[in-house]
Amino acid sequence: MRRKLPVLSADEQSFEDLIKSYIKSKVGISKHFLNDDLCAHLADNLMALHESMRMDTAGTGNNQEIARNDKVRGDSIYWLDRKHDDPYENEFFDVMDAFIIYLNQSCYTGITGYEFHYTLYEEGSFYKKHIDQFQNDNSRQFSMICYLNEGWLKSHGGQLLIQMEDEEQSITPTKGKTVFFKSNELEHEVLPTKKNRMSITGWLKK
Repeated sequence: MRRKLPVLSADEQSFEDLIKSYIKSKVGISKHFLNDDLCAHLADNLMALHESMRMDTAGTGNNQEIARNDKVRGDSIYWLDRKHDDPYENEFFDVMDAFIIYLNQSCYTGITGYEFHYTLYEEGSFYKKHIDQFQNDNSRQFSMICYLNEGWLKSHGGQLLIQMEDEEQSITPTKGKTVFFKSNELEHEVLPTKKNRMSITGWLKK
């Protein structure tokens, strides 16, 4: 059951778009969850980290049990943290803080925290089908991916492919778009990309 909320601000309307589409189909999508300027600055941050070789090869599993295999997953990551005191990362965190308040007030989800990292898929890389919740840790409740890609075309590949009950849903990673789904429910994969594919990926946690 959802609590009825008052007239929405522009930011809250994007939150509502994400939640309504999630309730309808188990996959929430908001096309402009992050504004263009913030996306551009975050993309610049990501590429600067990549060029300075500060991003890490991603693995599967958590810190207790992690494995790296480029035949399964080929992206590189860098964890966001308010301690970095980066103005654009902090603006992103402000958006997420506001979204969690809205989500908890309207849907009673009880989310208490989150974790996010920059994600870069270079040309030819991919991520095979998987579920986001660990076998030894169920704290991840919702997965969120915020895309930073300017001028992305379907021909560039890199689609997020989500396995639904009777079909697959293909999502093109265009700038500003955010995807939202339960971490323990839907298998998904990233198809091979033909150019650098950038996002902020993370999880809302209890």
